[in-house]
Amino acid sequence: MSEVDRLMRQALIEGVFPGAVLLAARGGEVRLHAAFGAANLVDRRPMTTATAFDLASLTKPLGTTLAVMKLCQEGRLDPDYPLAAVLPAAGTGDKRGITLAQLLAHTSGLPDYRPYFRELAPLPASERRPRLQQLLLQEPLLHPPGAKALYSDLDFMMLEWVVESAAGCRLDRFLSEQIYGPLQAAPLFFVDLERPPPKAAYAATERCAWRGRLLEGEVHDDNAHVLGGVAGHAGLFGTAAAIHVLLEELLAAYHGLPSARLFGSDVVRRFWQPVPGAGKTLGFDLPAPVNPSCGRFFPPDSIGHLGFTGTSFWVHRAERALVILLTNRVHPSRENIAIRRFRPLIHDAVMQDLLEAP
Repeated sequence: MSEVDRLMRQALIEGVFPGAVLLAARGGEVRLHAAFGAANLVDRRPMTTATAFDLASLTKPLGTTLAVMKLCQEGRLDPDYPLAAVLPAAGTGDKRGITLAQLLAHTSGLPDYRPYFRELAPLPASERRPRLQQLLLQEPLLHPPGAKALYSDLDFMMLEWVVESAAGCRLDRFLSEQIYGPLQAAPLFFVDLERPPPKAAYAATERCAWRGRLLEGEVHDDNAHVLGGVAGHAGLFGTAAAIHVLLEELLAAYHGLPSARLFGSDVVRRFWQPVPGAGKTLGFDLPAPVNPSCGRFFPPDSIGHLGFTGTSFWVHRAERALVILLTNRVHPSRENIAIRRFRPLIHDAVMQDLLEAP
């Protein structure tokens, strides 16, 4: 993949990101897994394929959504459940009729974002999550549930509450014990800010003005930070190799292959069914109709997701082909948005090689 290598090295020169790890696979076989650039510009520590990234919003499909899928497969949840059936506290008001499917597809009517951290930060740590739940229930809907799609962190804050109520334990524990552990998808973890961080080589993210330090091995998202590092919308850390394990499991289940170990075909096909008018499936993105970040070679039914820190994955279902691009583009500042132009270029170069190779 000489053109892929050239594009990645040119991106470093142009400052698209300080460093990156790129993994491409087809038919269950890894065709490319390489690291580029620096994990930290301060100490010039090089990026390696073992570097753990703050995955940002990849937490939504690869964390919270997988937890909901597992609970649905076990019969403890169903996408069509109304919120009030799982969370009695939502039994009154405009949230009671929102379904889990609407939360997963971002059609609940909740706003896209609220800076809750400003109100939560002054509170004792033990009071922050209960207060967040009150704020979520009090948040006015922008439109009736199901009327339109609006990508929302709040949807997945609510889903974290759903998962923990149904599972009887915290989200990070459920994922570790029920999904990541059995699949041996490691390292994938949340950094609990009340405990020493797991030993790993981390990719640095932003120099945060609010926290007064360069973030490394500490969740970048401010709302996730005040919640202690574990949240439904952000907080997951991991490597490209670990993400690859998850995606191969989902592809195997989708195609009904015997290599699927944890998920059944029915639940994956249900969650990967496009939601009319949403541009999404349950918990996953579909390519945008105009200028998709995945480029020209992923068909409309491909599934994927982006993360604010510079992370992404895209999966071509029919070809069992996938591309995972992890970068630290927000290091040292989120103002660097050059990755928007770069993503389609690198996806096109990778997929052209993958689809032409025997």
